[in-house]
Amino acid sequence: MKTILKNIGVLSLALALVVSMTSCEATKNANNTQKGAAIGVAAGAILGAIIGNNSGKGGNGALGAAIGGAIGGAAGGIIGKKMDNQAKKIEEEIPGAQVERVDDGIVVTFDGEDSGVHFATNKYNINEESRATLDKLAGILMEFPDTNVLVVGHTDSVGNEEYNMTLSKNRAQSVTNYFTNTKGLSAGRFTTNWFGETTPVATNDTEEGRAANRRVNVVIVPNDKMKEDAQKEAGN
Repeated sequence: MKTILKNIGVLSLALALVVSMTSCEATKNANNTQKGAAIGVAAGAILGAIIGNNSGKGGNGALGAAIGGAIGGAAGGIIGKKMDNQAKKIEEEIPGAQVERVDDGIVVTFDGEDSGVHFATNKYNINEESRATLDKLAGILMEFPDTNVLVVGHTDSVGNEEYNMTLSKNRAQSVTNYFTNTKGLSAGRFTTNWFGETTPVATNDTEEGRAANRRVNVVIVPNDKMKEDAQKEAGN
């Protein structure tokens, strides 16, 4: 499984805290089971930065409310263990995706043709290969029901900016619709957002960079039930 930790030029104190506790594997680089109290400092800000919430452009509103804040203390450790287990399962069953454990969430990134979820040029329909990958992820989301899911679309800079914004919206919405309409997952678990070309993670001057920027993030975060159950289990 290809796993990455992107460098983000925001909130340097919180970022340093997270990076100091990471390693090369997703389930190790955020082992929240061990660091529940400390991770609460980040409060979802780094997670938001990774998927584009810091851009101030595009989308259907800020993602802060959907992401929520990280929970520290013993409850945070309980949540972290559950999210670690889910991240590990995604790594094992979807080898083409990039998996990151950030704050209390899991960021699954699909980019390029090797990720298992990709779109033809100027298209946003879910093809056969993409369906196979999304079917696996849907199964994991069913197995771990106490989570909410954000689907976030991005494009490279080729073409008109307004067109790219619409394209990223359509691609993100196609993924959400596949989960909810085709696989029967509850629409109430999903938030869909899009940022067009405004939040690149690589240069748009090379084909490799453009492929990395043509991506869809699926972000999995604890829902209120998981948080409440963890606080009860922790005795809060």
